[in-house]
Amino acid sequence: MQDIAEQLDAWHAAGRSFAVATVVSVSGSAPRDPGAALAVDNDGEAVGSVSGGCVEGAVYELCQSALASGKPELHRFGFSDEDAFAVGLTCGGIIDVFVQPVVPGASEGLDAALAHIHSGTPVALVRAVAGPAAMLGSALAVTGDTHHGTFGRYPALERAAATHGRAMLDAGRTGQFTLALDGRPCTPDATSAETDADSERTVTFFVESHVPAPRMIVFGAIDFAAAVARIGGFLGYHVTVCDARPVFATERRFPTADAVVVDWPHRYLDAEVAAGRVDGRTALCVLTHDAKFDIPLLERALRLPLGFVGAMGSRRTHLERLDRLREAGLTEVELNRLRSPIGLDLGARTPEETAVAVAAEIVAHRRGGTCLPLSSHSGPIHHDHPLRVSDLPRRIA
Repeated sequence: MQDIAEQLDAWHAAGRSFAVATVVSVSGSAPRDPGAALAVDNDGEAVGSVSGGCVEGAVYELCQSALASGKPELHRFGFSDEDAFAVGLTCGGIIDVFVQPVVPGASEGLDAALAHIHSGTPVALVRAVAGPAAMLGSALAVTGDTHHGTFGRYPALERAAATHGRAMLDAGRTGQFTLALDGRPCTPDATSAETDADSERTVTFFVESHVPAPRMIVFGAIDFAAAVARIGGFLGYHVTVCDARPVFATERRFPTADAVVVDWPHRYLDAEVAAGRVDGRTALCVLTHDAKFDIPLLERALRLPLGFVGAMGSRRTHLERLDRLREAGLTEVELNRLRSPIGLDLGARTPEETAVAVAAEIVAHRRGGTCLPLSSHSGPIHHDHPLRVSDLPRRIA
């Protein structure tokens, strides 16, 4: 629910109760990922979305019911073959939506989570979404060194849930895990055939990891960089443009960038690494076209576990660049991490088209996409691949 956190914090600060519906599980071709949320306050104002339109009306009514009853509930929505006009997802997917009323001051865990999200502090919101009725909606706000909230007479469960939540926060992951009431982990196989009695002895938690926006650093203050900076912001990156030439690296030329820095690229990267401000989600786009900038920068970048490192240039420039990097001592494994020439083959010509090609490759690399047209195969539209090292938001020091 990070995309609506600002509005939720405003309601919370004003003392207004609201209900928030959160997608906690997705199966098949569903339109939104886990963590997508819709919230409704006591006046009937709504923000956010859980399905892009398919079931918004039904979820809105569930939020109003939750506000009236004060009770959280888990609901499933999916396409019905028997009645295609029933409330469901016409795309054929299934989503589980957890609807929870929120009263400011009533839940230490929820209150603390909203405060941390508002301040930009990394936090994992851990909520019980299935299990004993008395546990539903119980929440912990888990940070790197502590947690807020309590599970009352289940201290072992509280400690285990906080430990699991912290591990998922460290990895920047959103998802579920299941624990027994004594805190022991339960594997999916062990819980997939639960009886009613079993469901009273286990609790399923949904974790939303709220971490700062990933960084995109664009090196080279050229016209292509302005377009890449714009689309980087659109994708949710915190974008920095860096160039050693002050006449080109100006805020006037890059008004959409979050920061414009005048410095030698390799020196700036060294400083950001030393300060712990780059991590496994960081994307580097090297657009300088100049070996005196490119080589020292890439020599460092390709030895770091960054999320993406791409460089612009012709085929000839790419081959010459590889030779220079080999001379600098980089291994073939390190060189294989370089995406060059940067971008997918879209036939791009203009800076804007090139930026789309660059962004497409970054998304495909991050999400495990094939880069093929969806119409060319019958495979899944959304790729659920295992967690990769490049997904981890750990700091690099």
